[in-house]
Amino acid sequence: MKRTSRIALCGIVAALAVVIMFLSYFPYFTYAVPAAAGILMIILVIEIDPKWAVLSFVASSILILLLAETEAKLMYVLFFGYYPILKERIERIRKPLIEYILKFAVFNVAMIAAYFLASKVFGIPFDDMGNFGKYLELVLLIGGNITFVIYDFAISRLVVTYMIRLHPKLKKLIK
Repeated sequence: MKRTSRIALCGIVAALAVVIMFLSYFPYFTYAVPAAAGILMIILVIEIDPKWAVLSFVASSILILLLAETEAKLMYVLFFGYYPILKERIERIRKPLIEYILKFAVFNVAMIAAYFLASKVFGIPFDDMGNFGKYLELVLLIGGNITFVIYDFAISRLVVTYMIRLHPKLKKLIK
């Protein structure tokens, strides 16, 4: 693939990620939208190289930090935007226990950082829930870890589907 084609594909993926992130202003899309936007990075990992995917992630993150809803942009920048890129690298280890320890470590550090930034820096209140508020962080982290397992599995299935259905068509189109 020519350099100009690589740059164009990275620009398209970054722009699509930004456009998808605009949906974060709709209620209840705070976590789903960054996850969907981040999945686009898989295209660059497969078609070009993870390094190019990182560049596209950085470019899209800059725009998303300026334009998206606060919680959603934190989720994208701190986890969902780069995780599909990192997942490919982690899975090269080929030792499932180590892979999952690394994946869960990355997820939990990112979620704790996102919670801290959202509550302390951006002032999003999380402690307005009465008695439930005392346990909110723990409940969210446990629920998040369960959801993360599903998300990780879904990415793997999407990669397989992409390789079977879209990769051959895109390969012919982009030569």
